[in-house]
Amino acid sequence: MMKRYRYGDLSAEEINRLCRRPKMDFATVFEAVEPIIDEVRRRGDSAVATYTEKYDGFLPDPLVIDPATFNIELARKRREAIDRAFENIHRFHKAQLDSTLEVETMAGVRCMRVTRAIDRVGLYVPGGNAILPSTLMMLGIPAMLAGVEQLVVATPPGPDGAVAPEILYIAQKLNIRSLVKAGGAQAVAAMAWGTETVPKVDKIVGPGNQYVTAAKMWLQNSEAMISIDMPAGPSEVLVIADHTANPAFVASDLLSQAEHGSDSQVVLVATTDADLDAIDRQLSHQLEDLPRKEMAEGALENSFAVIVDSIEEAFDFSNSYAPEHLVIPCEDADRWVQQIKHAGSVFLGPWSPESAGDYASGTNHTLPTYGYARIYSGVSTDTFTKQITLQQLDQTGIKALGPVIAELADIEQLEGHRRSVTLRLEKLNNQ
Repeated sequence: MMKRYRYGDLSAEEINRLCRRPKMDFATVFEAVEPIIDEVRRRGDSAVATYTEKYDGFLPDPLVIDPATFNIELARKRREAIDRAFENIHRFHKAQLDSTLEVETMAGVRCMRVTRAIDRVGLYVPGGNAILPSTLMMLGIPAMLAGVEQLVVATPPGPDGAVAPEILYIAQKLNIRSLVKAGGAQAVAAMAWGTETVPKVDKIVGPGNQYVTAAKMWLQNSEAMISIDMPAGPSEVLVIADHTANPAFVASDLLSQAEHGSDSQVVLVATTDADLDAIDRQLSHQLEDLPRKEMAEGALENSFAVIVDSIEEAFDFSNSYAPEHLVIPCEDADRWVQQIKHAGSVFLGPWSPESAGDYASGTNHTLPTYGYARIYSGVSTDTFTKQITLQQLDQTGIKALGPVIAELADIEQLEGHRRSVTLRLEKLNNQ
């Protein structure tokens, strides 16, 4: 079912070609997004409503709601599942919180670094035909733990214009008071510029389609003065399989990402003793009763298998590809952790499905795609903070370090810098 390539027969250029994702037409996407962003800046809520009606088929009225005002009823099983996932994600991300760093670099010179939360953050949660309460937890929990003062959620509601109770329940747990009933570039722009009812934010995080991604990238370089978590493309997974890998498990992990959409990509890297034919049979079998069969089939057309002679070769290719999700259902999987250089999130051993990280193990599922795992991390508490450095010199410190600073300032011909030190040294020498 998947195109097969033998790693040892591939040239460096052929490997690079395989590592390139299906091309996105950014020029066309930016051309569509830019006028939406401009209209939202100019007309505010009215523009958001107009575009939401045009693209999603409903008029959001009101555009912004307060989740705290809703009485939420959920089935016990569903509520318990959300609460358990919430607790695990909370526990893992709470452990990430930094303490203050303090170092005495030399006698009398004390350098420090403190962490401070970003004031206002917008959380984009895809929605519409499918609801994604897991994404709200993945974004909102680390933001809450980091100490963000104001969280604004934007999510497209269902066809009836209502926001799913699961989303509202999680928003209540996060104490979110502003939820924008819109998605797409218009919702991103509303949070970036601020409107009559949508609060302006300082950073926008969360996954989305190519229009959402383009809007985030465009606004990051605009007068809106916002930052974003990361550029991101369609979902992807790379599975490394050896002779011990269960073909049904391997196929299910590949399909778990393929069902996201036809623009997703799934990659199998298999040793020569892995049962590739059995994996292909499982793909065909499991695909038949998959509700999103057509989307998964489209993704499989973008996908391929690479046959390697060793696990070492498998990690060579994986590190070149830099996958969003890396699944390793191999024998003694954790012994290979040091071989992993580039990946968004990793799943070790046969009992660690990719879906565990998507929902409830505790790690974050908002991850770099499209090869950006080479340079970006997934969302964490760090996403919602910034670091401030401090230094304090006493008289001993300025006496020892002052001549060094003055000499370096002299090299760079910055007399004001040099004088800010020499005046202090003169003061101490005259005491």
